[in-house]
Amino acid sequence: MLTNTFCHIPGIGQRKEERLWASGFRHWDDCLGPGGLSALYPRASRHVVEWLHASRERLQRGDPSFFASALPAHLHWRLFPEFRDDVAYLDIETTGLGGAGDFVTSIALYDGRAISWFVHGQNLHDFPEAVSRYKVLVTYNGKCFDLPFLQRFFRMPFGQTHIDLRYVLGSLGYKGGLKGCERQLGLDRGDLEGVDGYFAVLLWEEYERHDSQEALQTLLAYNIQDTVNLETLMVKAYNLKLRETPFAATHELPLPRVPDLPFEPDRDTIERIRSKIAGEAGSREHRIELRLEEVFSSLQNVWKRKLAGRQD
Repeated sequence: MLTNTFCHIPGIGQRKEERLWASGFRHWDDCLGPGGLSALYPRASRHVVEWLHASRERLQRGDPSFFASALPAHLHWRLFPEFRDDVAYLDIETTGLGGAGDFVTSIALYDGRAISWFVHGQNLHDFPEAVSRYKVLVTYNGKCFDLPFLQRFFRMPFGQTHIDLRYVLGSLGYKGGLKGCERQLGLDRGDLEGVDGYFAVLLWEEYERHDSQEALQTLLAYNIQDTVNLETLMVKAYNLKLRETPFAATHELPLPRVPDLPFEPDRDTIERIRSKIAGEAGSREHRIELRLEEVFSSLQNVWKRKLAGRQD
């Protein structure tokens, strides 16, 4: 799709790009051949041709940043096929939302071939070198959470091109968080159904307090499942976005093979933490009910005193 793209060229927006497609200029080569754009856009043709020569050179050099900096963020999905071999899917788990004492507990990386994981207190220090091998990062909500958290935690910049699926899927009407998008697009989580970010915090706490390997393995199973699913979501989103272009019939990608996962969730651990969460929710509801009763009783007393005053 990238070699069918023209709206990274200054002066060409999506409407002009659509007019180019409709006029038969559907690929960079259509503009660079004999005649090219000169008949349709005599004034702009030299400018466009120069940009296309530069684009071809940058693509051959494997430089996604050139295109990412020129394309609007909502069109970064177009980079995916050409740079797929340089993509890493990334997801992190933490002890909280980024407060002063919060830290990264685990990170999962997947490049479509191999899965890597990094755990606090074990090999987390290996993450910066590992992620530096990739030119493109794909996340869900990584723009707001994962990457800023990692930047603060490791005190390192991320120079990679970034595709945040939250915005790509949102532009297609899929919202409700990562799990909600997965359900809408037919992904099944099996034993991890219902496990979420708060659940992951409790898994880490159980691992730390009781040295529970079952809790750690369940946490890693969850973290890696999030990460591996990003590839399927990326391909599904790419194919859906293609339907907004003339290239849906020719550019569609097959769904990726789901790899064998290195960890399995422990059902007993999941059920125990579910019971704990349910107990906490019940306790909160009970406290709220008691508080409401106190407020209601206080209001009743106020009204009784007012009525008594009127009768006097």
